[in-house]
Amino acid sequence: MVTKNAYPQPDAARAEWLNLNGRWAFSVIPQGEEAAKETAGIEVPYPWGSPLSGVSWTGNGIGIYRKTVTWNPEKERIFLRFGAVDYTCEVTVNGVTVGSHVGGYSCFAFDVTEVWDRCGENTIEVRACDNAETNQTYGKQGYGDARGIWQTVWLEARPCVYIDSFFVQTKIDGTVCYQVKAAGKADGMEVCASFGACTASAAVRNGVAELSFRIESPRLWTPEEPNLYDGMLMLGEDTVYTYFGIREIGTGVFGDHGHRYITLNGKPYYINGVLDQSFNPKGFFTLPSDDDCREEILRLKRIGINMARIHVKAEEPLKLYWADKLGMLIMEDMPCFWGEPEPQTRAQFEVEMEEQILRDRNHPSVFYWVIFNETWGLFTDRIGDDGEKVREYLPETAEWVVSCRERVKALDPTRLVEDNSVCARDHTKTDVNTWHFYSNGYEKVKALIDDFCKNAYIGTQENYKSGYTMEDVPCMNSECGNVWGIENNAGDSDISWQYKYMINEFRRQDKLCGFVFTEFHDVVNEFNGYYKIDNSDKDFGYELYGMSLCDLHAQDYLGADHPPMKTVSAGDVIEIPLFGSSFCDIRHGKTLQVVWRMEVTDAAVGEYPRHCDSGTFPVLWQGYGMFPAGTVCVTAPDADGVALLSWALMDGEETVMRNGVLFDVIKHREDVLSVAVSACEADGFARAFTVQSGNKQNGLGEGSFSYRIKCADIPGWWNANDVHILFEASTRAPMTHDLPDHTTDEGSADMNYMLGYRCDPSANANTFTQTDEIRYPGTVEVLIDGSAIGQLVLPDSPADSRGALSHHYQAADTRLDEAGSYGYYCDVRIPSSHLLKLREKESFTLTLRAVGTHGLSVFGRKSGRYAMDILVAAK
Repeated sequence: MVTKNAYPQPDAARAEWLNLNGRWAFSVIPQGEEAAKETAGIEVPYPWGSPLSGVSWTGNGIGIYRKTVTWNPEKERIFLRFGAVDYTCEVTVNGVTVGSHVGGYSCFAFDVTEVWDRCGENTIEVRACDNAETNQTYGKQGYGDARGIWQTVWLEARPCVYIDSFFVQTKIDGTVCYQVKAAGKADGMEVCASFGACTASAAVRNGVAELSFRIESPRLWTPEEPNLYDGMLMLGEDTVYTYFGIREIGTGVFGDHGHRYITLNGKPYYINGVLDQSFNPKGFFTLPSDDDCREEILRLKRIGINMARIHVKAEEPLKLYWADKLGMLIMEDMPCFWGEPEPQTRAQFEVEMEEQILRDRNHPSVFYWVIFNETWGLFTDRIGDDGEKVREYLPETAEWVVSCRERVKALDPTRLVEDNSVCARDHTKTDVNTWHFYSNGYEKVKALIDDFCKNAYIGTQENYKSGYTMEDVPCMNSECGNVWGIENNAGDSDISWQYKYMINEFRRQDKLCGFVFTEFHDVVNEFNGYYKIDNSDKDFGYELYGMSLCDLHAQDYLGADHPPMKTVSAGDVIEIPLFGSSFCDIRHGKTLQVVWRMEVTDAAVGEYPRHCDSGTFPVLWQGYGMFPAGTVCVTAPDADGVALLSWALMDGEETVMRNGVLFDVIKHREDVLSVAVSACEADGFARAFTVQSGNKQNGLGEGSFSYRIKCADIPGWWNANDVHILFEASTRAPMTHDLPDHTTDEGSADMNYMLGYRCDPSANANTFTQTDEIRYPGTVEVLIDGSAIGQLVLPDSPADSRGALSHHYQAADTRLDEAGSYGYYCDVRIPSSHLLKLREKESFTLTLRAVGTHGLSVFGRKSGRYAMDILVAAK
């Protein structure tokens, strides 16, 4: 069933058109062969090899598409249009060649009027060739190749004189300027613009008309208020339906420290960005349906993201339309080639670069062009003085990159342009100084961000290629996360902990005006998305702090210059310096309130936190950038457990944002018996083992852990009327790396990873999957000397921010040891009948038995959520 029915380019739509998506006849000629092989057909516009295409063949070669069509439109001329075909194609209609095209990402059209039979059937044949050559723009199709036709195909009727293309530019004073290119004998005719009460017209001269008008009291376009003006452009009998958003992109110096920031409508705007690989497992680079184009934008908005960086791909125009309509800034990359920058390759790249910009420059959402990424395609291999092969980014190649930037600026002077989104400190000329980093560990991340900001100033050569220096431009991060900051990749692990402190460190820096997090949703070799690869949710566990992801993405932010968690002793005096970071002027000069609260969870006392201290103090909300916002001074509670200091920034009754930090409060307890979780005898499990430096005991499958308890060691045992067994436990999701004889599938740190190397995430030793919609439920049965005294349901094997101790006490930043994993608070009372019998014994055996196939994990004092070993509490 065809699910791509919408007009594919709503920013320039005509009324008379016919969608050709759906079933086409299809045959293939694999690379190196000559004979065509028929298939059962293909579903257009999905690339061959994708599940939705219905064609399982994934190889290089030629795909031959055929479709029979009848259509007799009213207007004179008929155009056959293609959203994109990868990589080269030749098109015939009724056996006559109507045109060819090179380039896998740009739209193109052929005038088929002269060969079209209006009264009968017409046979369209598309011969697409994709051999994935290193000189072709490929991007990161290795996730799933966009082979052949991969965007909508349609017929469109136009009169003999028609609008060929146009470019709209707006100013925040309401001025709107259109430059319209006409086709046919149009000179002397008038182009008219009609947008509600606003109209304008201008004569065509030398094939071009330039017209302008002004909207009084314009409603500006922003991600928060994406106001659009719908209307039409007319030339004779041709009408193109379009829209525009009034907005200006620029840079400016603001704040007490004189830093330059990216501006939206003349004001600094903080970029909460995400790297969007724009891949899905069903259609690869083609979204499965029109609704998916809309839902992609909504998924980002619901978590407070305001910008998507479309990564080395030209995005589907329908998705860009929804970015315009719903409000999402778009940073758009040019697809890269992976070979060397040879003259022919460079020339073709420039052609495709220009086609992409001309296609997308009317979208108000698109605010930024990225020409190259991480110097891909810019290296030249040569033999060094020592006879070894070396890869170099040559000076002449850098000059070509600068010329590409100048060409983009000429095509579109209204947007920011970046030469190369760098990870090797090799900018040339750029509108924004950006950098990539992937790292893990609070101190490491803090140092990396501090180092960039310290060395980012006008005239510095840091982060720039030799011969180039930083000009007066803004600074932001353009890729970040921990996925590549861990040995052999972070696998499928919890991202919530690192993400929270990383965002805090970005906001602590006065020079930075945004970030791009890697990434939107998981892909085939990276599992660090906000969402899973199937768009299902991940649970970040931020309700622990009383907050959500949206709080981290607030334009007005209140953070702390403090680690995410710190070990302290009961009674310690703690000082937490707060800072404000403002990129929204509506509260500047106002006195806001900081409302803070300290609470602690003492596992020996109970599952739920108790209030320790709280307070309120005023803070003058200053101008743009970062500024001190007071200090919270508090005494660590008299408890042994995890304490939370949370705060809210209040503007009257409005909560602007929430935040918090954690403490592991240490106090020696003499009122309970503490039993190390590793001091057990395991029985029956497929495998039993400890992790996290002995602080977590795991058992796979069914089995039991038994602990020998001496009654004399239990404080208050002989006089107690009530005895409880307290522990933290979860099930233990099975993973490939648990198996002692598994073959490690950690891939390789070469370019294969960039191109979508497939891997089994659970084979990676760093994997412990973040809490998601898949559950691993089980039951733990508690026995005393073999007699059951209780049974508890364990809903899952979770890992997220709530597993704070499992993050805080990681042995190394470069390896993950079940990071973020935690369990459920378990409280089992020993029945009085058992208690009386135990009084006659010197010791007893406590057994925790996993019922079901999902195993058992028991958490110790420095693991999980509750800061507890197995406790025996007598009252």
